[in-house]
Amino acid sequence: MISNHFLNGKSFVSPYPQESALALFGLGCFWGAEKIFWQLPGVYSTAVGYSAGESDNPTYKEVCSGLTGHSEVVLIIYFPLEISYEKLLKIFWESHDPTQGMRQGADIGSQYRSIIITYNEEQNYFANKSKVRYSDILMKSAFGKITTEIVRYSEFFYAENYHQQYLAKNPNGYCSLNGTGIDYF
Repeated sequence: MISNHFLNGKSFVSPYPQESALALFGLGCFWGAEKIFWQLPGVYSTAVGYSAGESDNPTYKEVCSGLTGHSEVVLIIYFPLEISYEKLLKIFWESHDPTQGMRQGADIGSQYRSIIITYNEEQNYFANKSKVRYSDILMKSAFGKITTEIVRYSEFFYAENYHQQYLAKNPNGYCSLNGTGIDYF
């Protein structure tokens, strides 16, 4: 498996840099989600993979079957002194429609569900707080209820090499991510 980011050459596998932290988000197809986050100042590196499912080392084909329960997610290695977890949450909420259940746009299936996977109590607190906040904002804007899951980290499985930084390697590649157009702040 490759372990360095296609664009910046930085590693996206452990050991991670000192002073860095990890965030894990699923907001539809992981290709577009990864691109959103790799561009941010304060983000060291990103990778895509699978999490919050029932099987070990799932493949893309297995995840797409819907039988593993995994979600396509983006792993974000970031420096909290340069970009806060709360800022990452803002970008997460604004970059997709968290009211769509098991889909994002034309992508349908449990692997495309909206999910925040937290690594610690602090992330869990801010994730839940942000969900309540954005839910109130969306309800006032005639959107439905947020379906985003917030779960504790259990395991992350790296996706196959060809998925890593896919939209950098394939600039005209498919991406169905669309936000609601409603600002988090």
